[in-house]
Amino acid sequence: MKGYVFHGPGQAAWEEVPDPDVQDPTDAVVRVDTVTICGTDLHILKGDVPEVRPGTVLGHEAVGEIVEVGADVRTVQPGDRVLVSCISTCGRCRFCREGMYSQCLGGGGWILGHRVDGTQAEFVRVPFADLSVHVLPAAVTNEDAVLLADIFPTAYEVGVLNGRVRPGDTVVVVGAGPVGLAVIATARLFSPERVIAVDLAPARLEAARKLGAEAVADAREEPEQLVADLTGGFGADVVVEAVGVPETFELCTRMVRPGGHVANAGVHGSPATLHLEELWIKNVTITTGLVDTRTTPTLLKMAAAGRLPASQLITHTFPLERIEEAYDVFAHAAETGALKVALGGPRREVVPVAEA
Repeated sequence: MKGYVFHGPGQAAWEEVPDPDVQDPTDAVVRVDTVTICGTDLHILKGDVPEVRPGTVLGHEAVGEIVEVGADVRTVQPGDRVLVSCISTCGRCRFCREGMYSQCLGGGGWILGHRVDGTQAEFVRVPFADLSVHVLPAAVTNEDAVLLADIFPTAYEVGVLNGRVRPGDTVVVVGAGPVGLAVIATARLFSPERVIAVDLAPARLEAARKLGAEAVADAREEPEQLVADLTGGFGADVVVEAVGVPETFELCTRMVRPGGHVANAGVHGSPATLHLEELWIKNVTITTGLVDTRTTPTLLKMAAAGRLPASQLITHTFPLERIEEAYDVFAHAAETGALKVALGGPRREVVPVAEA
């Protein structure tokens, strides 16, 4: 088969790799139908994730069909159409028992495209299949489902739930990329008073408006003042960082009200300054986190009911064998307007919700 293989910083290629097979009795092998490229993949290519070894197939988001299962797999079988979660979970260790799957001590966590071969290939081996893949409702398209592998759980868990969004809140989302837009969509489930999106790109700010942001701000034009004006000078109840650079994190801390929450969802490749000399007296709560994907079943129900605008985030589609071109488009999003890039075959026929 072929896969997209990392060969070191700045080097990767679509090339022949060994077919995966069942190595442990809890494994499943999935034929990949639809995958996406994540901003984390770009971080890996830049060399920001040194634990990814040369020779690793990248990718941690996919939808596909089970073709083989290990002897201990009980909940899926060959022929099932499944979502492959970005997080694998042994289900037995201390952290998995607490629902903190990202910190799995039993060989799981974020491993696909990180410590083992990932999903940007024709087939992928998925460890701990009973807990790490989800059978898809017939009403959910591949394109909707694949954004529930990482983007929407990250936005919902690390942004909205960690930020404790409540009815009537003012929520500011800094960074209107895929995760930021998914934060906007899922924050609105909690009936905030307003959502404000901050970004540099006009196209992304327009996308934020379409997904429900009541106000938008160019990050270069004093968004703190807009937030102050809209909140009577208090600041935002919740500010979500969805970029991953020191400047945006510090911007978030300047826009939050006393007693408010800053939820960091962005992946940072360099240190950010934490101004505790200013923040401690404001009773500000700051949270960080890698997604656990414990909310994926809930998000799948909402997707099946048509409550999540998941595939609206997909701006470009490619056949899987054109993944090198897709990476180039995604890496130059400022010029191409790319939000989320999907790769795979044609759409499957979808059963209407009422008949599912």
